[in-house]
Amino acid sequence: MTLTNSKPTQLQIWLLAARPKTLPAAAAPVIVGSAAAISDGVFQVGPALAALLGALLLQIGANFANDVFDFKKGADTTDRLGPVRVTQAGLLSPGQVMAGMWLTFGLAAIIGLYLIAVGGWPILGIGLLSIAAAIAYTGGPFPLGYHGLGDLFVFIFFGLVAVCGSYYVQAGTVSPAAFWAAIPVGLLATAILVVNNLRDIETDQRAGKKTLAVRFGRRGAQVEYMLLLGLAYLIPLVMGFSGVASLWVLLSWLSLPLVGPLIRLIMRETGRPLNQALAGTARLELVYSFLLALGLIIGRFG
Repeated sequence: MTLTNSKPTQLQIWLLAARPKTLPAAAAPVIVGSAAAISDGVFQVGPALAALLGALLLQIGANFANDVFDFKKGADTTDRLGPVRVTQAGLLSPGQVMAGMWLTFGLAAIIGLYLIAVGGWPILGIGLLSIAAAIAYTGGPFPLGYHGLGDLFVFIFFGLVAVCGSYYVQAGTVSPAAFWAAIPVGLLATAILVVNNLRDIETDQRAGKKTLAVRFGRRGAQVEYMLLLGLAYLIPLVMGFSGVASLWVLLSWLSLPLVGPLIRLIMRETGRPLNQALAGTARLELVYSFLLALGLIIGRFG
């Protein structure tokens, strides 16, 4: 969503703060985890839908947290190259965005009560850690994203935790296929962050935000991006030939035509043009995840 010259409504401002274009990164792991559950014959509609809604709410809450905490720490300024942040733009006050953050996390917690009833107390731990990580990414005394730990935590929470958690609330356990399928989803989610950090390398450096892109430079971020994508496409091959899943998971390779243009953008562009690579990488994760999920399902019935 972008702002026009006319004054935006409150609904438009809150939608801007929620950053709906980031939501595929929250939906993708639930889709894959649920597909693994279908593949194993343990799929349950209620827990799957609750996991999806909870994941979306956690993502929105994290977006609110990033908006306000990056503003408070001086990372978001008028030099910002990414989409408009509502706190920095003066569209909402820090207090309003904080209130929205806590309300959203509260709604996620309500969904979590149902998932705890279904999946037991381990879900409580997962939920609390997910909320804590969402806040600690840019907030608190040791913001993870400011110390080069964002990539690791995105991989863990948008890959391993989200996919395996979605499977667990339906099956009460985690299968090898679900665990392995979580890895490429987490790798591609991390690749989205790498593009974001590559775009913001100069403004982050001035703000003292020591992302891996800042620590290792533009070339290091480019190499990391390519490694993440390469590993994401290697994992289905490992799954198929090791017997963890059927070779149908190689359907995920049908998303490969999306990769070339992204690599060219990453290697050639800097600054604001990288927003195209950011949107494209999010699209790649969603398409890849749908195809991987389809492969897991066809593997059961094919």
